[in-house]
Amino acid sequence: MALAFALGVGTQNAKNEWLEVFYQQPVFEPSAELVAAAKSAGYEGGNQAIELDADKLSALATALSGAQAELAKTLVASKAPTVLVVLASDAPSQSTPEVYLKLQLISHRLVKPHGIDLSGMFALLPNVAWTNKGAIDLAELSEAQLQARMRGDVLEVFSVDKFPKMTDYVVPSGVRIADAGRVRLGAYVGEGTTIMHEGFINFNAGTEGTSMVEGRISAGVMVAKGSDLGGGCSTMGTLSGGGNIIIKVGENSLIGANAGIGIPLGDRCTVESGLYITAGTKVQLLDAEQNVVEVVKARDLASKPDLLFRRNSISGAVQCVTNKTAIELNSELHANN
Repeated sequence: MALAFALGVGTQNAKNEWLEVFYQQPVFEPSAELVAAAKSAGYEGGNQAIELDADKLSALATALSGAQAELAKTLVASKAPTVLVVLASDAPSQSTPEVYLKLQLISHRLVKPHGIDLSGMFALLPNVAWTNKGAIDLAELSEAQLQARMRGDVLEVFSVDKFPKMTDYVVPSGVRIADAGRVRLGAYVGEGTTIMHEGFINFNAGTEGTSMVEGRISAGVMVAKGSDLGGGCSTMGTLSGGGNIIIKVGENSLIGANAGIGIPLGDRCTVESGLYITAGTKVQLLDAEQNVVEVVKARDLASKPDLLFRRNSISGAVQCVTNKTAIELNSELHANN
């Protein structure tokens, strides 16, 4: 079974190099019939990104059926660059359109973070200016700004980055996003998630749902249902010192304001405000009488449930006790329909 099939329309620079691609109806694990229809546009097998002219699009529209045929017919009339991507297997990407398809599969919730090969993607993602007129090659930006001024217009540059904001490509159902610029394409935002103004979700990371995000979800991090990331808190991603350790936050857990984790957090855990725990942090384990029974490294407590991490306000020592007050998020906050 093939991995993915998608028809996309995108932006190229003056050298006909792809800057970005939008896929309205990407298909994960397409049928054999859908893949076979791609041969009418020149698909020869394997992983391919095929730029389509009007003739290839017309042939493809004839070979396809249903919603994909209607999309192909719509694109025939388009003057924008159009591409067909077929991924026969989950191999490293070889082109910009392939990377954009994989990122959108994640944001469409068709694939979860770490569920698809993103290796080598940075070399294939051009750094572009994201503007109110779309993506513009940096080498062509000054001329585009001049032309806009000559028309009495202003070209507004929102960011200069390899990644666009997710909502320009995918808006998942049942979510609230206060500042769309803080959620990158390739984020997985589960239904019921609320992302407040200071919340941030990187690519290949996200939430399973019913989460309140006021802190940072770094690349590679997944937050389970019912958990709350307090204002200014941080999770250490695979790109920011976490190495190959996959950081997760378990269900119904709380990372307090300005706190952070560099270890996987189990279910029903709490990290008090202002406390950052890394794998090597020395932690005092306390018994029911608040006596220190052992000192361990935080990595030894990774993924264990029902723990409260706190700092002793007198000694400054990091301590861990059984968490008997696991949080329960207000269900009304997550009714995002």
